[in-house]
Amino acid sequence: MTHDEGGFKFRHAVGVRFKDVDVGGHAHHSHALVYFEEARWAYWKEVVGASTLADVRYILAEARVRYHRRVLWPAVLDVGVKVARLGKKHFEMDYEVRSVEGERLVSGSTVQVWFDYREGRSTRIPDQVRALLEAQDGPFGNAAREGEGPGR
Repeated sequence: MTHDEGGFKFRHAVGVRFKDVDVGGHAHHSHALVYFEEARWAYWKEVVGASTLADVRYILAEARVRYHRRVLWPAVLDVGVKVARLGKKHFEMDYEVRSVEGERLVSGSTVQVWFDYREGRSTRIPDQVRALLEAQDGPFGNAAREGEGPGR
């Protein structure tokens, strides 16, 4: 499954499970965030080199979801993920969920804030992580670094 609309260099297959289906016969609306999360973890593993939960040093601060078509079971979804904006302490990711036929089903975005769990506060994204994100989805430009956003 390859769809290059929207500039998604990273794509991940996510299966729709029977448990995802609600009384309307399609995946419950809340599962879109689960599909995003599964693809985000795959991105983090491949792009940043994460191998354990301890390697996830961010918290989710915001999520937006837009539904274009019903997500039906059984199906394998093609989820595109990219960093769309990179701030000092936060980064924004865009998502696009497509059917195997290429039909756009769901899209959205999330904001993650780099977080020090011991200190209980946001902190700057390390230069090494910033370089990996830039190499995958950049360049982001000055506007992304200087813009408004949670935990900047």
